Amino acid sequence: MCSFLVESCAWFLLSFCAVFNLDKGGIVKRRDFITRVAAAGGSTYAVMKALDLMGETASAQTGPLNLRPASDRSRVVILGAGLAGMTAAYELRKAGYRCTILEARSRPGGRCWTVRGGDQIVETTGTVQTVQFAKGEYFNPGPARIPQHHITIQYCRELGVPLQVFANLNYEQYYYNEGVPGGLAGQKVRARQAKADARGYVSELLAKAASQDRLDAQLTEDDKTRLVDFLRTYGGLDPDLFYRGNARRGYDAARQGASNNPGKINSPFSLSALINLGFAGYESFEQGYDQQMLMFQPIGGMDRIATTLAKKVGNINYGAAVTEIRKTQNGVRIVYTDQGSTKEIRADFCICTIPLSVLRTIPSDFSPDMQQAIAGVDYAVTGKSALQFNRRFWEEDENIMGGITSTNIGLGTIWYPSHNYLSQRGVVVGYYNFGAVAAEFGALSPDARVQRAIELGSRIHPQYRSHYDTGASLFWPQIPYNLGGWATYTTASRQQFYPRLNQPDGNIFLCGEHLSYLTGWMAGAFESARLVAQQINQRNG
Repeated sequence: MCSFLVESCAWFLLSFCAVFNLDKGGIVKRRDFITRVAAAGGSTYAVMKALDLMGETASAQTGPLNLRPASDRSRVVILGAGLAGMTAAYELRKAGYRCTILEARSRPGGRCWTVRGGDQIVETTGTVQTVQFAKGEYFNPGPARIPQHHITIQYCRELGVPLQVFANLNYEQYYYNEGVPGGLAGQKVRARQAKADARGYVSELLAKAASQDRLDAQLTEDDKTRLVDFLRTYGGLDPDLFYRGNARRGYDAARQGASNNPGKINSPFSLSALINLGFAGYESFEQGYDQQMLMFQPIGGMDRIATTLAKKVGNINYGAAVTEIRKTQNGVRIVYTDQGSTKEIRADFCICTIPLSVLRTIPSDFSPDMQQAIAGVDYAVTGKSALQFNRRFWEEDENIMGGITSTNIGLGTIWYPSHNYLSQRGVVVGYYNFGAVAAEFGALSPDARVQRAIELGSRIHPQYRSHYDTGASLFWPQIPYNLGGWATYTTASRQQFYPRLNQPDGNIFLCGEHLSYLTGWMAGAFESARLVAQQINQRNG
């Protein structure tokens, strides 16, 4: 059985067993079910992901911190004015700690970054882009969405950062893959159509299996009747238990309307075509715990969080690039450059939020096991581009009001803006890609990346070429003071290095999204900062 059906049937059948109390009385066990499905040719990993058994971690902390007042040893130097560093200073200062932040850049936020017209994007290759976006348009090169359950929402509330809805999943967005069998190669498939058809076909298969006593689970006649009735409604099946499409997947050009316009329902894709499209991967990602449909973003750009936090914190030394991290008998000594001059600062404690990809290049007194851990964690190879268009054709021509189109042609995903609806122009994320494909794009000049995004994106939206205004791009492994997207742990590196990285080395505490199970999310930075603030407060009590 194909992986799509294995994963989908696993989710469906387990849900039905729970609904109809079929896992009571020893009839069928969840563990036995996973084993049976895997033995039938499926992936245990895929099944467990489908059953939400992978133990994905939600935000673990809520509410304000209650730190004890600082003692005499209250001087803290913080390396980096990203969200982690500023949050640590914000919380510690509430308790009376004297915090100084050293930031190599000329702005706060680190990866929490918004680019507007007139801003520059500098890469380690020496390329400099001056962004030409129109007034009011912007692009978030780093984090761009906030799940409802992340602690980031709490800080936006506390800091007074207004939010608006981010359309993370729009049933009008597309899935577009090339080079796949099954008849849908090179076709724009609406998410609504794919989801309705998948639900229908899987319901049909399960309903027929249940009605023919082909399930391993032992069902009573009443259970079987209720299960089939549920599937018939859930999947939109005909009375004979066949899925032939319905209004859930939408209409063709003859849509419902006034007068004599009842609408003509689209014909469903074949099951084979849907499977070969690769829909299962997109669907499973969209159902991830941190990928909720209703997500949020700050009004005006993601950096509203960072700039507001910076105002609360104060005492940030910009342009201060750390060149040495040293231990002293009773604290720390940090050497840094400031406008060409070498300076140093001494403190009782150091909170280092510098990404491990950069930290490993800075001379330090870290213990050998800490140095090994710092060097042992990889960072995401990823890039983004932003394309400004002088007409919002995705809204006007294709009824896409926000959302994310997924594709296999090298772009990864295309993001439609979730703000300034119905206005004249807009900025689309032309690509957000990863791994080897991102590296190929990153090897190009910034302008060539943008042209590549236009070339490939035109296969999905032919309007690209006639409405393109200006664009920008970046490759995160070449962004100074980041040298990568975010920490990417393997199972082995998480087991081997993560525990050590979370322990202080003398009076030096590492901090950041890389010290969390929420790597790549702003919540990881916030939660790590809170934890380190508590650790320093406890040691200093």
